[in-house]
Amino acid sequence: MITPSLFVNLFGLFLMSATSSMGDHSLCLQGMNLDINDVIEKSRKAGVQAFVSVTEQQSEFEEVIDLAERYPESVMACFGIHPIQGSADGHRSVTVQDLEPALPFFEKHKDKLVAIGEIGLDFTPWFVSTSQQREEQQKVFALQLDIAKQLDLPVNVHSRSAGRQAIAFLKEQGIQNALLHNFAGRPSVALEGVQAGFCFSFPPAVTRNDQRAKLIRQIPLENICLETDSPSLGPKKEERNELEQIRISCQYIAAVKGLSVETVCEVTTHNALKLFPKVHQRLKQQ
Repeated sequence: MITPSLFVNLFGLFLMSATSSMGDHSLCLQGMNLDINDVIEKSRKAGVQAFVSVTEQQSEFEEVIDLAERYPESVMACFGIHPIQGSADGHRSVTVQDLEPALPFFEKHKDKLVAIGEIGLDFTPWFVSTSQQREEQQKVFALQLDIAKQLDLPVNVHSRSAGRQAIAFLKEQGIQNALLHNFAGRPSVALEGVQAGFCFSFPPAVTRNDQRAKLIRQIPLENICLETDSPSLGPKKEERNELEQIRISCQYIAAVKGLSVETVCEVTTHNALKLFPKVHQRLKQQ
């Protein structure tokens, strides 16, 4: 039986956990490589049934596939090229040249993918200072949205400092199934996404202050998923964000909306499984 909710937990790669009594959408491998067995076992004991592992760079694709093969009942693969790329000189805006070598892998592993991500737009001024860089990000975003449409997969979207632009672009491109993770835009912008049928997810870091309480109150629960974005974005900035801390997101959203934790857990699980049908299918097969 599938119990409530999708976990989102960032992990160098992006590991998204689906089902349990909460939901988790991003698990970053570089932050948990050394004890991945313990991390997954501990999370499963806490009720996390499945994880969708998301990438940011092409170099992580095979790593995600390897992880999914090592944990076939728990880990599910997701490919994407992030709008901000790491390099020896720090971080920079993505280019089409970053995406090109990754394209054959989408086709090669298409039957193993449950979503496309982490993709999107990031117009943070110190990373992206020119209109040319913003246009190049949009090209990379559009190419990956085309892949998602061709493969009939949902997308996991990054939208830092570009919430309005990302939502407008998704609508222009005809995207119907999108998760805007760790969304921090204005409520009015989020509601444009709600009208388009998009979902929004929030990590435990929202408990650090109440800056997003108004946003969470205004987004219908039917458009919300849970995430951890581990190992970052936990309740305490200096501590690693563990997968099972998805419950903190659930508890916070319940308090903000004046609902029971059980209700939030159940509805967000339903949302996650609807948004990620391949995750739902695989869990039903177990």
